[in-house]
Amino acid sequence: MRIEYHEFYSSSLGRTMAFKSYGHAGKPIIVFPSSGGSFYEYEDFGMIEACSSLIEEGVVRFYTPDSVDQESWLNKGMWPGDMARKHNAYDSYIINELVPFIWAHSGWQGGFMTTGCSMGGYHSANFYFRHPDVFDSVIALSGLYDARFFVGSNLSDPDVYFNSPVDYLANLNDPKYLEAYRNGNIIICTGLGKWEEDTIRDTRLLKEILDRKGVPAWIDFWGTDVDHDWPWWRVQMPYFLNSLRNQGKL
Repeated sequence: MRIEYHEFYSSSLGRTMAFKSYGHAGKPIIVFPSSGGSFYEYEDFGMIEACSSLIEEGVVRFYTPDSVDQESWLNKGMWPGDMARKHNAYDSYIINELVPFIWAHSGWQGGFMTTGCSMGGYHSANFYFRHPDVFDSVIALSGLYDARFFVGSNLSDPDVYFNSPVDYLANLNDPKYLEAYRNGNIIICTGLGKWEEDTIRDTRLLKEILDRKGVPAWIDFWGTDVDHDWPWWRVQMPYFLNSLRNQGKL
């Protein structure tokens, strides 16, 4: 398997950002870390190994950027609007700096996939719904989709509101966005086991919203033995990737 370390200076964030890539060909998948995680977390927790056959066959290629969660949504000493604006700088880094790099590095001409576990599940869904011009697929595992989890009940700041998928999607009627979602591949999964209470609530709410909007999505609730933890995510990710492949969507 081809594994490469990359870094470059981000003008959006004012620092050098590191990431790794895994694979030589296939659909690019941007992986967001779990809460405050690093760019090498996905490899360290065995997720790359779990998906290795698909990577080595050139079906997919993973890119794993670093996070700034500790300076944004997880910075409890920061005003919610400032949390969101720090995240928006990260959004600019991903969309305006990392994505063009991946286009050049991979030579891929189509849409990307986004994925992540836990906090990464939030990021993957949020990036997918905000940027359907870049992403045509998402696999969000055990994610939270309501920004109130990070900022409390006050969503009055528009920068917070537009990073809370269950809120902006509920009020979204733009046909351009809705048509993109309807033509995309949306997979949202959570277990019903330990530490999944918040993700179960948000996943059910997201399902209700997408159903009302006429957006097809694979919303999957796994069993009561399926906990919010890496051993299950290592099962889920290759399962969903292989399902998409078998449907001719990879």
